[in-house]
Amino acid sequence: MRTTSDTAAAIGLAIGGAFGLAGTFVASAPLRETLWTIDGVALVVATALLTMKYQRLGNDCVAAGFLTFLAGESLLLAGNAAGLEASVPSYVGGISLWAAGLVMVSAPKTFALWMRLTALVAALLFVVSAGMILWGAPLLPTSSPLPAAGYPFLVLTFVGWIWTLLRDGRAAVGTDPR
Repeated sequence: MRTTSDTAAAIGLAIGGAFGLAGTFVASAPLRETLWTIDGVALVVATALLTMKYQRLGNDCVAAGFLTFLAGESLLLAGNAAGLEASVPSYVGGISLWAAGLVMVSAPKTFALWMRLTALVAALLFVVSAGMILWGAPLLPTSSPLPAAGYPFLVLTFVGWIWTLLRDGRAAVGTDPR
């Protein structure tokens, strides 16, 4: 049965995905920072709710994964107003925690295989991006192909999580709904 928290988390994921992608493609720094701030707050709220949901269900690894993702999103949110160049240190920390959180959420068979795979691809692309930045590559959060290539996989994962939250409960929680 869908709860108000599930609906709120789904809305937060949808807002986060849409505003996050939109912010990546706008040229105006104030507009980008505004979109990314809305995105960040929505994702922090969504992943806080998902942490609580999966902790109550006894799925500690998934709950910890959402909590780790929340920590990464908080770092991104904190650096957002500094502008692209100045936000790179918090960005590296944020996407590194995103990657860890995505792996933790995807390790158990809680979500469908395709969602776990999109999350793992996003995590890999974010880890590679973080490593490149740490080793001196002049990448910004909007750089292409990396890290920008990870965002569509992240948003596809969000779509899967939203679908899982809003579906009519055909599969038992904690099982692989393939």
